[in-house]
Amino acid sequence: MQGAKPQQDGVHYRVWAPLHKALYVVVNDKREVALTRDTEGIFSGADVDGKAGDLYRFKLPDGKTLPDPGTHFQPDGVHGSSEVIDHGAFRWPQNDFKAPPLRELVIYECHVGTFTPEGTFAATIARLRYLQELGVTAIQIMPVADFGGRWNWGYDGVCLYAPTRNYGRPDDMKRFVAAAHEAGLAVILDVVYNHFGPDGNYWESYSDEFFIKGDANIWGKTINFASRHVREFFINNVAHWMEHYHIDGFRLDATHAIVDKSEPHILTEIAEVVRRRGGFTIAEDERNLAKLISSPPDGIGIDAAWADDFHHVLKVALTNERFAHFRSYEGTPKELIETVENGWLFRGHIYPQWKKPRGTECAHLAPEKFVYCISNHDQVGNRPLGERLNHLVSPEAYAAASVLLCLLPYTPMLWMGEEWAASSRFCFFTDHDGQIGRNVSKGRLKEFQHYGAEFGEDVLRRMPDPQDPNTFYNSKLDWSEVDQAEHRRVLDLYKRCLKFRREALIRRERGNWKAYLHGQVLEVAYDTPKRLTRVVCDLYGGGEIKIDDRNWRIELASGNSASLSNNRLKFGKPETVVLRGGVR
Repeated sequence: MQGAKPQQDGVHYRVWAPLHKALYVVVNDKREVALTRDTEGIFSGADVDGKAGDLYRFKLPDGKTLPDPGTHFQPDGVHGSSEVIDHGAFRWPQNDFKAPPLRELVIYECHVGTFTPEGTFAATIARLRYLQELGVTAIQIMPVADFGGRWNWGYDGVCLYAPTRNYGRPDDMKRFVAAAHEAGLAVILDVVYNHFGPDGNYWESYSDEFFIKGDANIWGKTINFASRHVREFFINNVAHWMEHYHIDGFRLDATHAIVDKSEPHILTEIAEVVRRRGGFTIAEDERNLAKLISSPPDGIGIDAAWADDFHHVLKVALTNERFAHFRSYEGTPKELIETVENGWLFRGHIYPQWKKPRGTECAHLAPEKFVYCISNHDQVGNRPLGERLNHLVSPEAYAAASVLLCLLPYTPMLWMGEEWAASSRFCFFTDHDGQIGRNVSKGRLKEFQHYGAEFGEDVLRRMPDPQDPNTFYNSKLDWSEVDQAEHRRVLDLYKRCLKFRREALIRRERGNWKAYLHGQVLEVAYDTPKRLTRVVCDLYGGGEIKIDDRNWRIELASGNSASLSNNRLKFGKPETVVLRGGVR
């Protein structure tokens, strides 16, 4: 147990602080309780008069008081006092919800603060029925661990056990999860275990072993997973979210930046704890390693991974953008079919951006282990102006990409608002005080100036300042668009595709489908019950394929440019169609 836990005989406190010989807890600015130190630097003790709701701080020998690094709630922000939370007081509604198996996941990624005008857990509840009707099976929320300021993407979290007060209290998050389960949706929590944010991280005031001295990644100091107490802090963190908040799965941020030479690897231990409790893990990892998503003892044991090669190939094909990582992709039909056939494009050959090999072979792994998207928070928000894909391509190309995403055998993930081609942009925003905030603004501008002509001076002049409150407010979804005809057409298309995936594409295992390339036209032929199914996509427009005489008909289409006659399917504009034919 880390932090404060109310029991019948008061509140029990526990914190790892090996830097100190003595430590106290100050409760409600009144009581002071001395804690007992063991040989490993763990301080513990009880406040016999304590109760849930107490505000407390740990007092160091020099008299300085600090919040609890293992706090379960910070009502006044990451620098304020910590609050004692009684998790047992919440009454979970009785239901028989069980998270769907990996192969049935259709993920919807969202940022709680911009998903609704209110930006709270409570407001998100009102949109869960909409998500159920859309056809997704899981809502993935960007990190909620408390961070400095009023708004943030969440990757600057410092209180890893505490949902941010910006979205509500702990019970508000629990009500959100309970409501999601009532709507039949699993809840995936995005967690960051590769660094701490720059504002409100007090670990170094308690321990000089939490970070590796002199080592850092691009976001912050490297966490020392060689320490048993540090490992326990993170392993217990996933257990905390599952036990007290009933979280079903985790998206693990940038696992390639987690340094651990121990056996077993920290990711293996985390995955095992989650699996033992009935959950699943999904990694963001740029290395394309089959080992990561393979079972122990030969593999790490993560259940699935973001497979960004699909997004990058598709994005270059539709926009011809070539900045940053996109320089390593050509966007050709050959790249597209190689990616679809395998899961990743780079499987051991040279990755131009790195000038060295990237990835391993992966076609032996189940398709559901690869999470595909055409948009996510990174690919939208890490642009100077935060444009969505639908801002950059024609409506026909956007619809074609959307249908392809939904009907491939891999796990699809939608980014909030994608399903109605939302007009709102999603930019990078922060609310850091003082020099930290100024550094973020300067650093963001410098990052895009590095790409020079890729964006141009006009774009850089118009780039919103991450610290400007309007950058946050303008990133909120406009839900009134859902009822507008042009957006409703896209939304209806997503609903029809996800319904078709759920009802017809029930055989998505390898061996039950095969990908073909006909010039520039991609075809994925499914072995489906009763009638055969072919998903045919021309991202470029103007292609055609010859088909056999099997009474094929177009069952679903992203547009109206494709025609089927004389055993030929011809495309005018970019489009994806579904052909059904043949009686089995």
